Amino acid sequence: MKPNPYNTDLDRTPANFQPLTPLTFLERAAAVFPDYTAIIHGKLRRSYAAFYSRSRQLASALTQMGIGRGDTVSALLANTPAMLECHYGVPMCGAVLHSINTRLDAAIIAFQLDHAMSRVVIADREFMPLLQLALALATVKPIVIQYDDAEFDSPRAEVAAKDYEALLAEGDPNFAWLMPEDEWDAISINYTSGTTGDPKGVVSHHRGAYLLAQGNALTASMPKHAVYLWTLPMFHCNGWCFPWTLSAIIGTHVCLRQVRAEPIWNALADERVTHLCGAPIVMSLMISAPEAVKRDLDRTVQFFTAAAPPPEKLLADMRTAGFDVTHLYGLTETYGPAVVNDWHESWSDLPPARQAALKSRQGVRYLPLEQLDVLDTDTMQPVPRDGQTMGEVMFRGNVVMKGYFRNPKATKEAFAGGWFHSGDLGVMHPDGYIQLKDRSKDVIISGGENISSIEVEEALYRHPAVAVTAVVAMPHEKWGETPCAFIELAPGHHADAAAMKDWCRKELAAFKVPRCFVFTAIPRTSTGKIQKFVLREHAKTISIESVS
Repeated sequence: MKPNPYNTDLDRTPANFQPLTPLTFLERAAAVFPDYTAIIHGKLRRSYAAFYSRSRQLASALTQMGIGRGDTVSALLANTPAMLECHYGVPMCGAVLHSINTRLDAAIIAFQLDHAMSRVVIADREFMPLLQLALALATVKPIVIQYDDAEFDSPRAEVAAKDYEALLAEGDPNFAWLMPEDEWDAISINYTSGTTGDPKGVVSHHRGAYLLAQGNALTASMPKHAVYLWTLPMFHCNGWCFPWTLSAIIGTHVCLRQVRAEPIWNALADERVTHLCGAPIVMSLMISAPEAVKRDLDRTVQFFTAAAPPPEKLLADMRTAGFDVTHLYGLTETYGPAVVNDWHESWSDLPPARQAALKSRQGVRYLPLEQLDVLDTDTMQPVPRDGQTMGEVMFRGNVVMKGYFRNPKATKEAFAGGWFHSGDLGVMHPDGYIQLKDRSKDVIISGGENISSIEVEEALYRHPAVAVTAVVAMPHEKWGETPCAFIELAPGHHADAAAMKDWCRKELAAFKVPRCFVFTAIPRTSTGKIQKFVLREHAKTISIESVS
C-alpha cells in the first residue's frame, strides 16, 4: 500500500485536535449568553453564568473529596437543577455519572451501586429513605450528599449526609475543569431495566454524547433559545442527552418535579414551552385532563414520543390541542433516540388513518448514526425491503455504547457480527423506514405461527373504548401459546371480552385473535413503558379452562 502524502508531517496537535465533549456547550453558552435564563424551577430563575459556575463548583468540590477519572458518582434525583448540574459537574472532574431510576426498589439500587463501584451518591431528600435501605444492602460505602429541593414540600428528616449547597460552597466557581483525555472516555453509565436478569451497565462516551446532543437539536429543528419542558425523566438515558442539547442551542430548561397534568399545562402556557418529550402515557395524561386545567396555546408545540406507537385518536387529539407529535426510537445502548420518523410534507395531505399508520413507524436513522438496518440474525444479511419480512433491528456508529460495564460476555454478544443487536424485531419498508413488530422475547408462537403482539395491540387501539393495551403470550394446552390482551378502558367507555373478540375477528387473522381479555390497570415503569414481564407472569396464572 502506497503511503498517503496527506498524512505525512500532518499530525494531531493541541492546536488542531481536541476530544469532543458536550461539556464545552455549557462553557460556550455561559461565555456568549451569560445572563440568559438557563433553568426555570418553580420561582427559581438561573442564568447560564450561574449554571456554569455551580457546575464548576460541584466538579471542584468532588475533586477535593478525591473523586477523579474513572470514579463513579451516582445521582438519585428528580428533574431538578441539581440533576442538570450533575450532568456537567460530575464529568468535569473526570468522573462518570450514574443516574438512578427513582422508581426502583432498594435491592436493585444496591446492585447498581455495587456494580458501578459508586464512591459518591447525590440524593434528593425525598429519596433518602429509599437510599438508606439500598445502602444497608450494598457492599460499597459511598459518601452521601443530600439535595434539598425547595419545590419538595415535606417535613425535613435528619440524615447523616452533607448538604448539597454546602458542598457547592466549598467548590471553586472558577475551577479549571478537566477535558476528557480521550473522547472515548466514559461520561455516564446507565443501567438497563433488568427484566430478564441483573441489569446491565451501559457505558456512554463523551464523543457519542456530543454527537447525539447535537443530533437532537437538528432532528427536532430546535431553534436558538428553545424552551424545553422536562416531562421525560433525566435519569432515563441521561434525558436522551437533552441536558447537553439545551446548552448547545442556549435553550431554557423548565424543570418539573412531578409529571402531572396541571403543572404541565401551566408551564406550556406560562413559560412558553416549545418542546417536550415523553411516552404516550404523558400525552394521554395531558389530553384527559379536565378542561379547567388545560390552557390555550398560541403556537404549535413539538412533542417527541417513544415506546409504543400512539393510537390514532390520541394523535388527532394532540393535533387539535396544538401539538405536533414525532415518533422516535432508540435504546439506552444508543444514548436514547437514534431513529426518527422523519415526516414528509406530502404525507400531511393523506387521510388521518393513513397518516396515523405512517406515524406509527419508527423511521430512519438520526444524523449522527452511521448505519441502521433490519438483518436476518442467522445470515447477518438485510431482509427484503417489503414491509413484511421480519428481522432484527441493528445499529452501527458513533452513538452506540462503549459496551456493558464489567460484562465482556454480554458486550461480545451485543456486538456479534460487527453490529449492535437491539433485540427488537421489525421490518424494512420499501422507502427505507423501519417499523418495529416486537421484542424478540415478546413474539407469541401459537401452533407454530409467529404472532406479533404489536400487530394485535394496534388492532385493539383502533377500538374507541381502548385507552391502553398490552398483549402477551399465555400458555395454551393445544397451541403452546396464545395471545392474552390486557386492556385499560378509556374514561366513559365500557366493553367486555365478547365485544373485543368480535372486534379483533374483523381486524385480524383468526389465529391472531386473543383467547383471553383482561380489563385492568396496566403496570408501567417510571418512563411510561409497559411492564410486559409483569403481565406475562399474570397471564400464567389465568386458568387454562377459561380460555377457549
